[in-house]
Amino acid sequence: MSDPGSSPEAPIDEPTVRPKPRRWPLGALTLIAVIVIGVGILVFGGDDDASTATSIPTLGTIGVPTGDEAPDFAIDLIGGGRFVMADELAAGRPVVLNLWASWCLPCREEMPAFDAVAAAHPEVSFIGVAVEDDPIAAEEFAAEIGVSYPLAIDESDAVSNQYPSPGLPTTFFISTDGRIIYTVYGGVTEAEIVDVITKVFGS
Repeated sequence: MSDPGSSPEAPIDEPTVRPKPRRWPLGALTLIAVIVIGVGILVFGGDDDASTATSIPTLGTIGVPTGDEAPDFAIDLIGGGRFVMADELAAGRPVVLNLWASWCLPCREEMPAFDAVAAAHPEVSFIGVAVEDDPIAAEEFAAEIGVSYPLAIDESDAVSNQYPSPGLPTTFFISTDGRIIYTVYGGVTEAEIVDVITKVFGS
């Protein structure tokens, strides 16, 4: 796994892209934007100063570059209750936001790992949000997988619109001061999750 201290994004595995996602135009625009940005960097050159590296948007972080303020959100949880990110941060708990879907195989494979890490690190707030998914299928999968950390369904696209991604799963690590400090695209293992939260949150 890449060292969180050396790179703002860490592709762990190729994210799964649904054959016909509901928001395909957004994905297409994201890819086009990335290509344009990449060409601009090649033509005009980049700044070698590490302090400016996080200002360059990369695939999946258009609108929420690593290092920028994390958009606040509140969402109803499967089984009852409500997750409010601002409340978690105010309580001194950094947030790990994992975007998933019932049709995404890597999402299914990594969720037990998130469950184990969430149980071992109560000082970190974990939230899994189903995006671009059928609500019934997502709720059935949530019951089947049986994880203990909060799960929600983004029926209104409120979360996915604020946290765009090229595919699933995608995980955002948000510090207590409300900034996205690390982003992972693709499935992760339990050891990899622990490695990231230890290095970026000191947990």
